[in-house]
Amino acid sequence: MNFRYIGKSGLRVSPICMGTMTFGLQADKKTSFAIIDKAYERGINFFDTAELYPVPPDAKLAGLTEEIVGEWLQSKPRDSIILASKVAGAANGWFVPPIRHGLTAIDRFHITKALEGTLKRLKTDYIDLYQVHWPDMSVPIEESLYVLDGFVKQGKIRYIGTSNDSAYGLTKANEVAKFKGLARYESIQNNFSMLNRRFLDELANVCKKEHISLLPYSPLAGGVLTGKYNQKFLPQNARFAKYINSSEPRIQAQAKRFVNEKTLLSVERYLDIAKEYGVELTTLATAWSMQFDFIASTIIGATTPNQLDATLSALDFKISDELNKRLDSVHQEILYPMG
Repeated sequence: MNFRYIGKSGLRVSPICMGTMTFGLQADKKTSFAIIDKAYERGINFFDTAELYPVPPDAKLAGLTEEIVGEWLQSKPRDSIILASKVAGAANGWFVPPIRHGLTAIDRFHITKALEGTLKRLKTDYIDLYQVHWPDMSVPIEESLYVLDGFVKQGKIRYIGTSNDSAYGLTKANEVAKFKGLARYESIQNNFSMLNRRFLDELANVCKKEHISLLPYSPLAGGVLTGKYNQKFLPQNARFAKYINSSEPRIQAQAKRFVNEKTLLSVERYLDIAKEYGVELTTLATAWSMQFDFIASTIIGATTPNQLDATLSALDFKISDELNKRLDSVHQEILYPMG
């Protein structure tokens, strides 16, 4: 396994991270254990969860994923695993989390409550990487960083990171941390795939210059890059097939962002290239995400153990310069298909 370091931290992680947001809903406990066991046996040492999981978020289920991961964790040496979790973002953002009565903020009270709950559910006394799930536009970043730094000093958190953040947000936070002598964000967890290359516009340069690692999620663009939506009929159990019929405008908008004329045309081109190179598109898309020098570990997900076969195959698949040019040509032809 070719391990990599996250940012300037001492966190040495596998180039693929096992995401767990399906655990407890799309995958029951038994299935979740089978998925995570398979990843661990393949050499994956990095696992990512959140207090808000499973998704889609539900007040009755929030925290269930961490409970499942925590139970599984008891059978493994704790220091053989790099464990990441997240505090729910602020209710003033793009989404109001169905926890703590929809009043979440990245302040002392909520960070403390969130971390206490996470440690209890995961049955551990520390988190290797604790991340802000999305930024808070009201609470000054100084307050958030002072609280997080305090938990780093107490040993309850080893390192901190951000998620769903911007180039300004990441730079602002880490400049404040530098001048205040506080723990800085060593990572950023953002959406990044062959269908969503926006990270390359600005954030990639920030990460490279400041030695911050991207932990990309949704390398398969929510399953669109498997090709399953490029069929005559939408697969009824697929996420966006359900989202399209949602009564919530935000959920409908998300489905249309991922599944639209431009994304499906792009996938059609990528499927042809994958076939030509004798590789599954799932493997190709995962390997594409893993190849960048500013990426420490690509976050994958699964609802069954068998789904891991294609994504974990990316560990052994190398993308040539010629293949990269072919993939880039699709993007040049169909710019920013997800907007």
